[in-house]
Amino acid sequence: MSISSSVRNELEERYEEPLMAFRMWMANAGYTAYTVRNYISDVHQFLLFLDGMQVSQVKNLQVFAFLSKVKQSGVSDTTRNRKHCAIISFYRALNELQFTEVNPALQVKKSKTASARAPLYLEPEQIRELCIHIEGKYQERNKAIIMLMAYAGLRVGEVHRLDIGNYHPERRTLEVFGKGRKWRTVPLPEPVAWQLERALEERIVPWRAGEEAMFISQKGRRLSIRHIQLMTSELFEQLQQLNEGSRHKRSYSCHKLRHSFATMLIQSGTDIRTVQEMLGHASIQTTTIYTHVNDKQKEEAASRLASFMDL
Repeated sequence: MSISSSVRNELEERYEEPLMAFRMWMANAGYTAYTVRNYISDVHQFLLFLDGMQVSQVKNLQVFAFLSKVKQSGVSDTTRNRKHCAIISFYRALNELQFTEVNPALQVKKSKTASARAPLYLEPEQIRELCIHIEGKYQERNKAIIMLMAYAGLRVGEVHRLDIGNYHPERRTLEVFGKGRKWRTVPLPEPVAWQLERALEERIVPWRAGEEAMFISQKGRRLSIRHIQLMTSELFEQLQQLNEGSRHKRSYSCHKLRHSFATMLIQSGTDIRTVQEMLGHASIQTTTIYTHVNDKQKEEAASRLASFMDL
């Protein structure tokens, strides 16, 4: 559902104050540029649907009707739910800044997604292989980034937001600013801490004085989310080429490294509450997707069962 620039400008003029308030609220909350762009686009679509209605007059009926129309257009449940989250955040901003007193999107249920499907993840040997093939001028920096996602469970946006002061070498911990504007302390395995320190020793000097970003681009600025995603995609492509004997190529992304971290924790016997804390999940229901059972575990269970059979 694309909107022309002229319609977008008209919406910006008609709803100037609420949109300005929303942008300020997201900036203050530390939302990534990627999330801000998507949420503003989603809210533009919602405001267009309102057809001139004031945001303070909106009821849950209008939100439900908009999301129903979105779903009927053929988008996935995930996309529909993202637009729902954008509207919830929009009204959360308007509530805090005293534009409105209610959040009509909270009474509308999310679409059920295929949450029972086990998340795609890499095996430990695949992650090691991935790290081994990191080369080039920024090898130490890129390796530290991959290891933070794979062995500490950081989201790509969390890596992007890291500052030098977030790392405490004496305790080998990171202070991570995650979703929901919440901080969490992440302990780093010794090899990850060692690699991070190597990367900091070779950190590019930023062009702007006082820049505290942990990871700096070749242009001297904070490394962007897009750059991290592209770097990771190239590494995954190399991994796929190395495993050219596989007929079915899988689509990996930065978030799959986080899935791999969570899966390793569960398979090593870490309790679900600890996994929840290390991932920074607000709800334990989100964490339970990692309690999947792989084929190897099923085969081992079947072998153990055979020892009880006398046929």
